[in-house]
Amino acid sequence: MDDKAIWWPAVAMVALTCVVWFRMYFMRIGQMKRERIHPQAVATSAQATARLTDSRAADSFRNLFELPVLFYLALCVAALSGEVTTAVLVLAWLFVALRVLHSAIHCTYNKVMHRFKAHLVGGLVLWALWGVLVWGLLK
Repeated sequence: MDDKAIWWPAVAMVALTCVVWFRMYFMRIGQMKRERIHPQAVATSAQATARLTDSRAADSFRNLFELPVLFYLALCVAALSGEVTTAVLVLAWLFVALRVLHSAIHCTYNKVMHRFKAHLVGGLVLWALWGVLVWGLLK
């Protein structure tokens, strides 16, 4: 198996995070210009919450630093322990696909139950990834 294959799902997650980051700034700056909100008026999270009404991209960006932290760690564990298997790669790419889906829903129409299902299944995939890694480490 290609030793570098485990890093491509991480690159994909970083790319997703970058896209959501740009979307967040595009949305925030656009609203601030349209409504003439001075940057100092949103200096704290409480002020930003009160003034910036569309927080979809910002919320999605924050979500990309929750479960994905454990995803990045899992990829490092797999690489450093020699546990890069087909199962690990499939689960890693499935997690990335579900995070893309989650962010796409979050940043667009934001239907909570659709987003919830993507988040739930993504979380289960992440736990399965960790289960496969732990099993491999115990062998």
